[in-house]
Amino acid sequence: MMKMEIKWQRLVNDAGETCERCSCTGEATKAAFEKLKLCLHEIGIKIQLEIISIDQKDFFANPIDSNRILIDGTPIEKWLGGTTDTSRCCGPCGDSECRTIAIDGQSYEAIPEQLIIRAVLLAAADKYKTEQLLDDFRQ
Repeated sequence: MMKMEIKWQRLVNDAGETCERCSCTGEATKAAFEKLKLCLHEIGIKIQLEIISIDQKDFFANPIDSNRILIDGTPIEKWLGGTTDTSRCCGPCGDSECRTIAIDGQSYEAIPEQLIIRAVLLAAADKYKTEQLLDDFRQ
């Protein structure tokens, strides 16, 4: 069975809090994972979700690392043909310029479930293409 990994990372402050955009992205990531886990298993891909907490020291050194989703090591915006940007955040992030992504002319502070699913399906299709090439090479 092929494996695929989703990593989502966000700031968690000393009080165990995160900002609203990270909270929303987290819920969307978990919901997408639960849906994708079932359908990808049927086609031979075992998907794993890793949730990473960034402490305040590391966050303030590089706030753009927060609210980041990686699919098999590649940022979600790359799978979707988008770009990374920033906007002022709030709450535990203070006035930091935190990660946003732009896809198809739309900017997202919180990443919606539909985009996560789309990116994972693109990554799965790419994984099948790569596996097929390897199989052809082995023969």
